[in-house]
Amino acid sequence: QVQLVESGGGSVQAGGSLRLSCAASGYTDSTNCMGWFRQAPGKERETVAAINGDGRILYANSVKGRFTISKYVANNTLDLQMNNLELEDTARYFCAADSGGGCAVIGGAIRGLTSHWGRGTQVTVSS
Repeated sequence: QVQLVESGGGSVQAGGSLRLSCAASGYTDSTNCMGWFRQAPGKERETVAAINGDGRILYANSVKGRFTISKYVANNTLDLQMNNLELEDTARYFCAADSGGGCAVIGGAIRGLTSHWGRGTQVTVSS
């Protein structure tokens, strides 16, 4: 079992920055992909960034160039640096991990984060 705890959400004006952090514990050696997905009311879940066990990093087109995902193996943390935030980035962000075959872009979306996720942290961007 893998436990994931997010922190770092909050409210920010458009154009601002936030950094999310995820502390992972438990059987983390079993994970082949870790990342972040977001869920906004009335919208589909969207995986915004993921990093595979071999180091390959994937970004959703909606955040490419603005978000950066980083994994710190030494302390089992996964960060998401979010710059130039837009109103459309408002959502609850979840840290997630998967023990399957890894993450990949399928049909234009990042797929593969299905096994474990935390409670999420709210990000609100205002004008």
